[in-house]
Amino acid sequence: MRSHLLNDTTAEQYRRSVTEGIERVAAKLATTDRPFTGVTVDDLAPTIDAIDLDKPLLDTAAVLDELEDVYLRDAIYFHHPRYLAHLNCPVVIPAVLGEAILSAVNSSLDTWDQSAGGTLIERRLIDWTTERIGLGENADGVFTSGGTQSNLQALLLAREEAKSNSFADLRIFASEVSHFSVKKSAKLLGLDQDAVVSIPVDHDKRMQTVALAHELERCRKDGLVPMAVVATAGTTDFGSIDPLPEIAELCEQFGAWMHVDAAYGCGLLASLKYRHRIDGIERADSVTVDYHKSFFQPVSSSAVLVRDASTLRHATYHAEYLNPRRMVHERIPNQVDKSLQTTRRFDALKLWVTLRTMGADGIGQLFDEVCDLAVEGWKLLAADPRFDVVVEPTLSTLVFRYIPAAVTDPAEIDRANLYARKALFASGDAVVAGTKVGARHYLKFTLLNPETKAADIAAVLDLIAGHAEQYLGESLDRAS
Repeated sequence: MRSHLLNDTTAEQYRRSVTEGIERVAAKLATTDRPFTGVTVDDLAPTIDAIDLDKPLLDTAAVLDELEDVYLRDAIYFHHPRYLAHLNCPVVIPAVLGEAILSAVNSSLDTWDQSAGGTLIERRLIDWTTERIGLGENADGVFTSGGTQSNLQALLLAREEAKSNSFADLRIFASEVSHFSVKKSAKLLGLDQDAVVSIPVDHDKRMQTVALAHELERCRKDGLVPMAVVATAGTTDFGSIDPLPEIAELCEQFGAWMHVDAAYGCGLLASLKYRHRIDGIERADSVTVDYHKSFFQPVSSSAVLVRDASTLRHATYHAEYLNPRRMVHERIPNQVDKSLQTTRRFDALKLWVTLRTMGADGIGQLFDEVCDLAVEGWKLLAADPRFDVVVEPTLSTLVFRYIPAAVTDPAEIDRANLYARKALFASGDAVVAGTKVGARHYLKFTLLNPETKAADIAAVLDLIAGHAEQYLGESLDRAS
């Protein structure tokens, strides 16, 4: 089967195969009229389970035909303007080009002798991002698989920098609406179950700094160590941004590591209109950015950045066969010295090709458009008596729920909203997310597609109301 190896003798076959695949996807993108087909697990699983993986088709065209049935037809298409659910962005073409190149060349970004120019491109993009944040001349960082890994590495560094002889004494402070990876990271880092102290949020879902100051003071009085404060610049549920300058002041006062989870809000680093909303981020000790959320990059493309490059030593281990210590003295740059991963994709290339094609302003303009769209959506919801909207958006997220005029039972309203989301997904007409606010069920639009219009939002709201009304009508029929 050497004919399938990519090399000098199969370059033409590579060109034909990839071109055919691209044509299939392009045709699918051009003709997709809704974000999802509505296929169920029970519908699709038997088709995939019936495929005998020990009997290859031996022909790329046949494989692509099969792929239509098991994947392409029923994939959830984030490029569709009525995909409004999670933090999944449509991707820009230059980044897809970068993805094709990096997959074919297949550089591994752990050592210089596996990547060469790739190492320097990644380092330049890290420098570019830290410059945008304002972390200073000693800043550094490394690309990661996503925000969860970035947060884990940042908190690992914070743990190692904390002045404590016992992990049991360490405490992390994060808002009650922070990302779940904060608690997950604490567990993975061997911290106590109660190591993460949840700080209440205000009406706008921002961390209450008065409550944070109180908890930090209590921590000190109890003889515990404030290991880190995790401020969020773009919460997953609300897109809210914690008061970064005030949090920075408290971190300095109490000697706590300040980590900013800007996995979502990092798009503001390129914004032409809203950059000021993350003022104070430059005072962080570490920052998480997810380019695959608000820089319109394919998954995965993320990074963890640090103010002090020397703190990355806590992730450094030397192996004679990979990155022996002598390479440091020989000034050979090995990215594995900074990373939790060893073998690692050249995900930085996607962002490089994007910036060299569109520029940062081009990315920022797209992100500004979705932030502006969220304001339009909020106005629609606020003016519509059928819906209750939680907060005015800071980024591009709207959390709301359908409120029927004739029903007052909160549990029944919960069920109507849950039904509406499920029925909408099953129809394939649109995809929305859900969450809880307090004990109640709400729906969520995460707007990351500049092609989505206010008319799309209005149409989806009508669909949601229709499904909810259908459920409530049937519920009343059952009760009578």
